[in-house]
Amino acid sequence: MSKSSFIKSTLILSAATLVSKVLGSIFRIPLQNIAGDEVLGIFSLVYPVYMVALILSVAGIPIAISKLIAEARIKNNEDDIKEIYITAGILGLLFGILSFILIYSFSSPIAAALGGPSTRLSLIVVSATLLVAPYMAVYRGFFQGYEDMRPTALSQVLEQFIRVGLILAIAYYLVSQNYSDQIVSGGVMAGSIVGAVFSLLYLRVIFNKSGLKPVSKKKYSYPAFSKWSKVILKISIPICVGAITMALLNFVDSLTIPVGLRTAGADQGNINYLYGIYGRGLALVQIATVFATSIVLPLIPLITKKLAEKDYTKTTEIIERTHRITHLVSWPAAFGLLALTLPLNLALFTDLEGSLMLAIIGFSSVFTSLTVLGTGILQGMNLAGQAAILIVAGVTIKIFSNIFLINIWGLEGAALSTLLVYMLLFILNSYFINRKIKFSFGNSNTVKIIISSVVMGLVIGLPTLLFEIENWTRMIALVYVLAAIIAGGVLYALQLILYKAISKKELLNLPIIGKMLKKASS
Repeated sequence: MSKSSFIKSTLILSAATLVSKVLGSIFRIPLQNIAGDEVLGIFSLVYPVYMVALILSVAGIPIAISKLIAEARIKNNEDDIKEIYITAGILGLLFGILSFILIYSFSSPIAAALGGPSTRLSLIVVSATLLVAPYMAVYRGFFQGYEDMRPTALSQVLEQFIRVGLILAIAYYLVSQNYSDQIVSGGVMAGSIVGAVFSLLYLRVIFNKSGLKPVSKKKYSYPAFSKWSKVILKISIPICVGAITMALLNFVDSLTIPVGLRTAGADQGNINYLYGIYGRGLALVQIATVFATSIVLPLIPLITKKLAEKDYTKTTEIIERTHRITHLVSWPAAFGLLALTLPLNLALFTDLEGSLMLAIIGFSSVFTSLTVLGTGILQGMNLAGQAAILIVAGVTIKIFSNIFLINIWGLEGAALSTLLVYMLLFILNSYFINRKIKFSFGNSNTVKIIISSVVMGLVIGLPTLLFEIENWTRMIALVYVLAAIIAGGVLYALQLILYKAISKKELLNLPIIGKMLKKASS
């Protein structure tokens, strides 16, 4: 594949990843509208358990085998390509089956630790996806090893469209048939299984038609499995560190928030509903952090490559540039969520329940984005072990702060715990990055970005305190939110130009804001 084709396919993969993450985040809003907060609560409690198991089973395998296959291709070693492909397939199947068996076997105690027995059906159904997803990831890695990102990109989008479409369709049907929240939440989880199956079938068809299937007369053997499994795991396990941060902290929430709510006196039957309210905040944060999570994957190998070349100046430039872009996008998003909490809650989730919690957790999105970025940078700098220690420390603090703060402030305490933990992880990540590569993660321009975001937030947010929003319709709230986003985006951009914190070219390349300015000037 030519250099231009490779760049094009990489851009396709980045765009597909962004689309997949947006779809995977935003569908929680219509799900809550269709099925209510209790179903969203069960979904939000169960899904992090599945995601942790999925990341441990899948994350890293595509990158590991793509790297190994690319190296084998350079040597024109068809025997190695075949052994890598088969070994990765066996590992994917084994990890998937083992993960499913573990979750199924311990589904009752896991459900009891979450929201109670009502979460068990959802847990079992969604964990069945693990029988498919890890093996599917092998094909994605195989094509990436041939520098063809298109099958991965298209399979991601296909999987997410089918998954989200089925989740909403099943939810609508089961609710219309008056099934219980337990059945509805279990039914919607089937969307994940079907999406993964269709993605696997698509990849398999493309694989058979590609002519890339490795051909070798050498018989596959156990020594080959032993050899390549060690190599694949050595590469893939550290990659899990960067991918698991948010999933692991969400998993901690699933386990500790119900405990905290019980300690605070909440009824068992009310926990799923309350966690559904909390799930509103999680949905908004996931949307706000899509950009950061999307740029981390291509960033890791880029930093690794520059460090291997001992090009420390370029490494510093990459780190500072990605931090700058993340600051530019994340601060206005965080202050925007904070300022528009009330109309957003009404417009998206039908009422104002949990608005203070939503405000706190929405503001935390800036530190969530910066933490995800920092973890990825540490990983790219071959400090995956250090990143893992920091994540474990963050998880430990989250466990105790959740239980302590929820007992005092309820759901607002859980949101405050999230904000504090991500702030701490951001500071620690920055410290350890700076120890190896000196860089500026905050300067006068960063201050100008924050000031511009604060002013923008005050302008669009203060009017909401003057209105009786509880008397608004959802349509009025939605119109206000849309108008405030446009006005806020323009105000933010004008301030950046006025303070000389950004060039016009850089501004036009920003997500969302750049597009609005281009349309306004055309």
